[in-house]
Amino acid sequence: MAMRGKNFGKTDRPTGNQLKTLWRLWLEARQYWPFFMLAVGAYLCITLINIYTPLVIKNILKIIRIGTDHNVIITEITRWSLILLAVYVIRTCAQFAARYFSHVGGWRLVAHMRTITYDHLQKLSLRYFHDKQTGQLLSRTVYDNANLESLVSHAIPDAFTNALLFTGVTVMLFTQHRALALWSLLPLPFLIVLVFRFNTVIRPVLREAQAKLGDLNAVVQENLSGIKEVQIFTQEKRESKRVHRSAWDYTSGILESLKKTAFYHPVIEFCGTIGTLVVIWMGARMAIRGELAVEDIVAFLLYLGMFYGPITAIGGIVETIQTSLAGAERVFEVLDTEPDIQNKPGAHSLPPVKGVIHFEHVSFAYARGDKVLEDISFTAKKGKTFALVGPTGVGKTTIISLIPRFYDPQEGRILIDGHDIRGITLESLRSQISIVLQDCFLFNGTIADNIQYGAPLDTTESAVIDAAKNARAHEFITQFRDGYATIIGERGVKLSGGQKQRLAIARALLRKTPILILDEATSSVDSETEALIQEALAHLTKNRTTIIIAHRLSTVRQADQILVLNNKGIAECGRHDALIRQNGLYAKLSRIQFRHGLV
Repeated sequence: MAMRGKNFGKTDRPTGNQLKTLWRLWLEARQYWPFFMLAVGAYLCITLINIYTPLVIKNILKIIRIGTDHNVIITEITRWSLILLAVYVIRTCAQFAARYFSHVGGWRLVAHMRTITYDHLQKLSLRYFHDKQTGQLLSRTVYDNANLESLVSHAIPDAFTNALLFTGVTVMLFTQHRALALWSLLPLPFLIVLVFRFNTVIRPVLREAQAKLGDLNAVVQENLSGIKEVQIFTQEKRESKRVHRSAWDYTSGILESLKKTAFYHPVIEFCGTIGTLVVIWMGARMAIRGELAVEDIVAFLLYLGMFYGPITAIGGIVETIQTSLAGAERVFEVLDTEPDIQNKPGAHSLPPVKGVIHFEHVSFAYARGDKVLEDISFTAKKGKTFALVGPTGVGKTTIISLIPRFYDPQEGRILIDGHDIRGITLESLRSQISIVLQDCFLFNGTIADNIQYGAPLDTTESAVIDAAKNARAHEFITQFRDGYATIIGERGVKLSGGQKQRLAIARALLRKTPILILDEATSSVDSETEALIQEALAHLTKNRTTIIIAHRLSTVRQADQILVLNNKGIAECGRHDALIRQNGLYAKLSRIQFRHGLV
């Protein structure tokens, strides 16, 4: 199993300022502002109604206290009650609008962020994925972005509403009774300190929990992808322990944040109740002395409940914001990663090529590693078959990875029809190259879908069948009950290795590109099938520049040119018969394979 990258998902360093992260999210959400503006208008309406309601109740109580005519009292109470009913109906409609439009904007933002995160991952170079687990990237693309909905649909609207309510209620408190309002502010400094303290304590804990969730996703995804290996090597207990450990690491992180939340929230609410107790004690004394009417005390207490509500709610709002920002920072960490391989300024599209590939003094090394290739020069001529052979680890696969610019060489240059590929747009370059890898990847879909993958949209059914026939896949496809409509499962799990490779060959042939690369493309087929495929390839490669990597030398006997590599670079070059006569490395490899029945 692959080990997690050392620096991926670390939580011991900040990834950006919170305000900067919020501003970036706000800019990403600008196309959904109309929904948020409608929600803001609804929240404003709700706040005004909440501020207005205690005044209605105050008027009703005042009518009861000072009224003398029973009929007039009933009429006035009825009128104010109907007003209150209408206000509640309007508030209900506003609450629906506020929640609905904020969720519409929030989930559309999530979909947008997931899309741009995935699109950016597609642009990153293969080097970026060397030390990354798929589960970690899945966590950032799907789960971390999902937390943004809570931020924009709940936390930010709640913060806005509570700030508005706090301001309005503060004005109403001082309007009702200035001295009592000042007394009610007594616990406010303590509340502010607690809230800011909570903010600084909870943020690193929540970020750590988010990282541990990514670890859990990575372990589960990796084990499910390698379930066959887990069962073959009877490692179920070991992998169960890994999942158990990751699950409980995440649980421990969440429980740590909940413990801090469970402490701070009650303390914050307790400080709010102190202000209420002070008002009750002072208000009662004022009422006894005739300085304050009962309805004024009731209205004041109703406003006071709304006054401390926003303050005590800040803890929960901050927790949601911190959780969401922790996820947002992890997402922006991906989005801020620059691709190693990208279009250079002024890059031009590659016109239709003949397929002449020229390596000119090319040297290459993977990150922090020794050189895999050093001073490699050769030319693959148009319409010819060019083979790369040699022991494992001498750089054969690296050479073919440089042609479509999965990596760039540190020294030298690569030309196609005289065009330096670093000055060509990636899309135009790769659109003229088809590759069949030894470990071919098939999607969970039908056989026809997999063969058509990458082909023009107007590709006909007969063209798909012709490609399958040329790859010697048609016979086994028609043996399935659903034929070309057969669902092959994730990574083609329902197919044998040889069947998967033949579908991959058919997929490459259907694209009809001028350059065809085969990396051990027939390694998983038997000798009879290989002979059939070679027969088809001999016909299909006439007008294509074909580069073949093969360990079985029987695959490359008919190649127009064979490049023999060793750990020092190019050892030999020529056709099969000439290389055998040279009695060098190629002849040695041929004799070894002959003794083992591989040629």
